[in-house]
Amino acid sequence: MTALGVTVALLVWGTALLCAFLWKQMYSSRKLPPGPFPLPIVGNVFQLELNDVPKSFARLAERFGPVFTLYLGSNRVVVLHGYQAVKEVLLQHKNEFSGRGEIHAYRVHKNQGITFNNGPTWKETRRSSLTILRDFGMGKEGNEARIQREIPFLLEALRKTEGQPFDPTFVVGCAPCNVIADILFRKHFDYEDRTCLRLQTLFNDNLYLLSTPWLLLHNNFPSFLNYLPGSHRKLMKNVSELKDYALARVKEHRQSLDPSCPRDFSDRLLMEMEKVPCTVPGKLSAWCSEMEKYKAEPGYNLDNIAATVADLFFAGSVTTSATLKYGLLVLMKHPEVEEKLHEEIDRVIGPHRIPSIKDKLEMPYMDAVVHEIQRFVNLLPSNLNHEATQDTVFRGYVIPKGTTLIPTLDSVLFDNKEFPDPDKFKPEHFLDEKGKFKHSDYFKAFSAGKRVCVGEGLARMELFLFFTAILQHFSLKSLVDPKDIDLTPS
Repeated sequence: MTALGVTVALLVWGTALLCAFLWKQMYSSRKLPPGPFPLPIVGNVFQLELNDVPKSFARLAERFGPVFTLYLGSNRVVVLHGYQAVKEVLLQHKNEFSGRGEIHAYRVHKNQGITFNNGPTWKETRRSSLTILRDFGMGKEGNEARIQREIPFLLEALRKTEGQPFDPTFVVGCAPCNVIADILFRKHFDYEDRTCLRLQTLFNDNLYLLSTPWLLLHNNFPSFLNYLPGSHRKLMKNVSELKDYALARVKEHRQSLDPSCPRDFSDRLLMEMEKVPCTVPGKLSAWCSEMEKYKAEPGYNLDNIAATVADLFFAGSVTTSATLKYGLLVLMKHPEVEEKLHEEIDRVIGPHRIPSIKDKLEMPYMDAVVHEIQRFVNLLPSNLNHEATQDTVFRGYVIPKGTTLIPTLDSVLFDNKEFPDPDKFKPEHFLDEKGKFKHSDYFKAFSAGKRVCVGEGLARMELFLFFTAILQHFSLKSLVDPKDIDLTPS
């Protein structure tokens, strides 16, 4: 065959492949929500700003509406943008869209645990975990006492800075880390403990790495990028180290387990794994009876317990500590807000008494500021991916089973009708005309539905008590003019 013949054959072959791709694309997407036409192999990646994906989603929503389809590589993604669409997916279709979109860097968990589990055990693991956490007072008096016990340690660590500039990352991070560690392991770390500092480093690194453009690309092109060097390798190594730490603590608990006196979350999950008969009265007895229904499930093993503990340790530490740290930066930029908070704290609590949750009823401004910090921080703007568990008709479209869904939380938290001037920090977003706290159904910082954050009650309590305690004893001072403070997320 001549060179011309080879060229013609290649052109014909390429044209045939292109036509086949176009026909398949049009046929498979005829019942899907609208969206930009994808390119072969890469899909719509080039239509996203990888450094600001939420901004890209907002721009595409203006063009295609609140429900639109993207292709990230071969991965079909349906994006929900705006309060109504997000609410419908998370609450009205909570069963059909309750799956978890895959995050390849977390595959070391192998469909175990709570957060990234999309296997057959996630419902039972989540259900039993919530039951245990409720027994430990999640969001109730038990956790209030834990947080109040931690406050003096936090204040002492802050006093040691003697008013000098310092990085609050580890100091502020130790407080929520100790609260969740007490629930999971009955463990308390010193604020300079090397293990605690190492764990916080892993938490903070993972939170940052999960939001980077490279991890977005890796998650959608794992077969191409998995063997290349990159930050995905560091994330996978971090995840393995955290799971190994959790597994070591769980094994220690297994050796010293006393079924008549469970000490913490780990003990109770181990009792479920070992199918230990319940020998204590009260709530635990009722819990054991309830869990009998699920003992036939394959999820109760050391690996699953370790993954569950690691998930709760990560989520219960890093999200609260990041919100505290960023909230302090926001308050430094807005000294007028801090001044009002000092006035309210002095009036309601005074200088000596440890804050309590009942103080919230008399502190509407602090309550509003804490909510506004969470809204403004916008910690998970694109949420964690969901997945369709079955073929589902949604707004006249057919969402096939296995489709990834992204219910964007930032589109709800920054709704300009519910929150006028949403890009500005304004505690008034959560205050009525009389200065009383005003609830908003648009406040979905913890997501909603079947996959809502299991630690929402604990996180809300921690943020109110820790912010109040810090401002009860300290004033914030910036090294630069407040107007020069940059609040752009890294």
